[in-house]
Amino acid sequence: MASLKSSPRLLHPSYRRLCQRAFATTARRQAELIRIVEVGPRDGLQNEKTSIPVETKIELVNRLAKTGLRTIEAGSFVHPRWVPQMANSSKILEHVLQSPPPSPNPITYQWLLPNSKGLDNFFAAFDASPSTQSTADTGYPTPPPSPATDNGPALNTSSQDPNAMPSSTSGVDAMSQSRSQSQSQSQSPSPTSPPTHEVSIFLAATESFSKTNTNCSIAESLARFSPLISSARARDIRVRAYISVALGCPFEGPDVNPHRVAELAADLLEMGADEISVADTTGMGTAPRTAELLRTLTAAGIKNEDLALHFHDTFGQALLNTTVALEHGIRTFDSAVGGLGGCPYSPGATGNVATEDLVYCLHSLGAQTGVDLEAVSRVGEWIMGELGRPNESRAGKATLAGLRNR
Repeated sequence: MASLKSSPRLLHPSYRRLCQRAFATTARRQAELIRIVEVGPRDGLQNEKTSIPVETKIELVNRLAKTGLRTIEAGSFVHPRWVPQMANSSKILEHVLQSPPPSPNPITYQWLLPNSKGLDNFFAAFDASPSTQSTADTGYPTPPPSPATDNGPALNTSSQDPNAMPSSTSGVDAMSQSRSQSQSQSQSPSPTSPPTHEVSIFLAATESFSKTNTNCSIAESLARFSPLISSARARDIRVRAYISVALGCPFEGPDVNPHRVAELAADLLEMGADEISVADTTGMGTAPRTAELLRTLTAAGIKNEDLALHFHDTFGQALLNTTVALEHGIRTFDSAVGGLGGCPYSPGATGNVATEDLVYCLHSLGAQTGVDLEAVSRVGEWIMGELGRPNESRAGKATLAGLRNR
């Protein structure tokens, strides 16, 4: 594709069409409501070396469903030869379909697919369940309600920035807000409606990572996913698309061309993707480069509501980059309970930003997530114990320590 360093909207056909079409995503979220996509059961577990029993994976999904999360990436239909840990995802899907985990709110479950064969396997498992019904949806589930108590006008970091987040005055306020949100949820969650299901696809922002991760070029990946997106949408299944290594590649270094990422986002939206998750797979992203990437995406005509950010915390920059994205107007973020994660094809990359840390950070800024910090901290401690690994979430450990000292 042509270089987009100058006047990208004029040079790339997809950019010119962006202003003329309505993307599939129609849901609009209030500025103070943040949607968290929990990727622990899939992205978090896929890099574990020891085989994890399917019962443990199902229990993880069940526990996460009770925390107030509304979107959970539960598994992947990748060939087990490439990602052995995901070999039993069909059993997890079967469980969710036949025995939906009790939850205080409707949940959307996401399933990663590598190609059309993966979609066929997903549909085979999906259609085999007697409980399967249409997943037609007009948007993401309704966000959690704002608190009934009016605490007065929220503070902004800038009175001139409509995307600036309100803020709590202290970490204690953040803890209190999390406790208040948890108390508003049912003590014994029950499903309010059947869960919905979405599929996810993935491609890379660099040729080197694409060939290593998917054994094909970026152009070949796009061609491979076009019929998959069409098939999913024909069944009223929403499609999420990941763009990996958007802020740093293990083979090509940290300076990934942001215009290339914008090209791919435009192409994927034009193909019918409902949401683009821009992923810092290696954790190389910094605040300045995150801001530059987001400005480039905006200049290309990509709307904030069509984007999610996916940060790994390899260099401890995930929460800083999250605040940069918040100031830009992004309102959807991926995370993994306990800081689970890594990438089999990204040497040295550590886990995703911990869901507990992300929730604590967002609540400290006055944002609403609907997630119970105490509940998700307990889940993080439990799954790390099951895996025999230390808990990577500072906020989770501090929250649990506080509970034990009450």
